[in-house]
Amino acid sequence: MPFAAITSAALLLTACGSGDSGGSETPGAAAKNVEVPTTDVVSGVRKDDAAAKLLPAGTTSLTVAVSVGGTPPGTTYLGDGKTLTGQDVDFTQAVARALGIKLKVEQASFEAILPALDSGKYDFGASNFGVTDERRKAIDFVTYINDGQGFATRKDSKLSKVTDLKQLCGLNVATSAGTTFEATLEQNKHVCTDAGKKAYQVQTYAEPSAIWSSLQQGRSDIVMSTINGLRYAVVHQQGLKFLNEYHRLDVGFAFKKGTKLAPAFQAAVNKLLSDGTYAKILEKWGTTGSAIQKSRISPPELKD
Repeated sequence: MPFAAITSAALLLTACGSGDSGGSETPGAAAKNVEVPTTDVVSGVRKDDAAAKLLPAGTTSLTVAVSVGGTPPGTTYLGDGKTLTGQDVDFTQAVARALGIKLKVEQASFEAILPALDSGKYDFGASNFGVTDERRKAIDFVTYINDGQGFATRKDSKLSKVTDLKQLCGLNVATSAGTTFEATLEQNKHVCTDAGKKAYQVQTYAEPSAIWSSLQQGRSDIVMSTINGLRYAVVHQQGLKFLNEYHRLDVGFAFKKGTKLAPAFQAAVNKLLSDGTYAKILEKWGTTGSAIQKSRISPPELKD
């Protein structure tokens, strides 16, 4: 099997929790309904000896955990229902090529990946993990993009730019389980009751497709998700509008605290930045506004 193609045959489907696996309800479902770019921006990456020398001695392969969410630019399937694609997939493959290592890919639910890193079940996770101060207590990150939190809704909604969560009071807010979005919403529900208003309700889903169905069918009033994911969705789905960015976050590969892999991954990302591969990946997925200048290891959370 060619290294450049990560297919479902290479996935070890593991039960990482009592909830949903985090994969698409139907493999390839997202690709059939949403345009997914197929430009090859990875196969030309060559091993960078300087970055590879930073790996722990004897490292030839690593196990990466991914969450298949079904909505580009996040990880999804191509139309064949087997080949994984997405911005995180491209970055992961490109870094692996730069380091000269092979990947063993395991699929897991988003919320199960970070807790499993400490046990050594996976060597790293690659699923658009935002760098927060809370997560940095237990996780090391190597940044490769800047994304963050935003809002979208139906085109017929009267909602506009959300600058204060009190604007959500009394509404149903849909988001993904185990994410920074869920944490932000839950931690700030009190702003409504503190103001004498009805609290908003947080509706969590394991599948992006379920989030959008909830919004389109009126069970939810607004969606909070990744800035890049929301922008992609409103371009490729009818009846939606992007409201605004709410809070930017650095995004990185996630590792067990104290990992010795971080310097090598950082050097590999910086190599991709310098040789033009990085720009090609962002152009492919329409996320050039999320470019970083250099990779960092576990930087402090970005504050507004």
